[in-house]
Amino acid sequence: MANRISTKIFIPHPAETDCSIVGVLEQLSEAKPCPGRKIALILHGAAGHKDYLFLKRLALRLPMDSFRFDFRGNHETAGIWKQGGLADDLEDLRTVVEFLQVHYGYVIDLVVGHSRGSIVSFRWICTSEEGANVSGFVNASGRYRMKKLLEREDVKRWQQSMSTVGYHVWSPIVARKQVSFKIYTEDLATFANWDTSFVWDSFPASTDVLTIHGLSDNAVPSYDAIIYARALNERDPGTHSLHLMEDADHNFTGRQDEVVDIILEWWEKQKESTLKSGIWMSGIRGKL
Repeated sequence: MANRISTKIFIPHPAETDCSIVGVLEQLSEAKPCPGRKIALILHGAAGHKDYLFLKRLALRLPMDSFRFDFRGNHETAGIWKQGGLADDLEDLRTVVEFLQVHYGYVIDLVVGHSRGSIVSFRWICTSEEGANVSGFVNASGRYRMKKLLEREDVKRWQQSMSTVGYHVWSPIVARKQVSFKIYTEDLATFANWDTSFVWDSFPASTDVLTIHGLSDNAVPSYDAIIYARALNERDPGTHSLHLMEDADHNFTGRQDEVVDIILEWWEKQKESTLKSGIWMSGIRGKL
């Protein structure tokens, strides 16, 4: 693991008074400004934070600078978390990108998203000039069929609470602390109606993509990864690599280092321009 400089950064949010997006900048060597220097963005999922799962481990091993942060209403960033707040997350991402460009001169070259972070990343890559020029994107546990959320048994129980008191209180553990989020009927509707179909026609032709998904994911069906593969396989010169992890759940529990190894191996091949679309066979050696 290379020595690097870690700096906590507070980015004032233009849309919310007294709110700063809190993130950590990892630099291989300290520099400000650093015009033209490439950086990776690492984005967490619902009720997550910048250091959970494989995110911090990846940031400390990537052969490039990186920035990971808490979306509004998550962990150290103020605000109200919303189940249907994907548009707010997208605004947060745009704010972070502008800050890194204006204050440092960074160029976004790699984006890594987990779950909800992947959904937001897809939209940003397809709708911004900076996103269109990203070399690589890692889609970990990303959802394509948004309405499938409503079929989950736990979400059906949420809806029962909503019909009784108007909302459901979700109390996940975030950064070893229990938090409480109120989820309203309109939040579920907004989430379920978030469009993902644009990836078929609008995803940049030259961006290489790695999709990682656990075959034991009970939150997002692993078939969604196959849909993304189908949508992105035919682009040229961009490639799509699909890596399905047997027995892995939505958060890759107990498999964090394996996920990091997969991403680093894929990124090395991306820099060598040796990627080809298809199944990513990282970790498989010889006959089974």
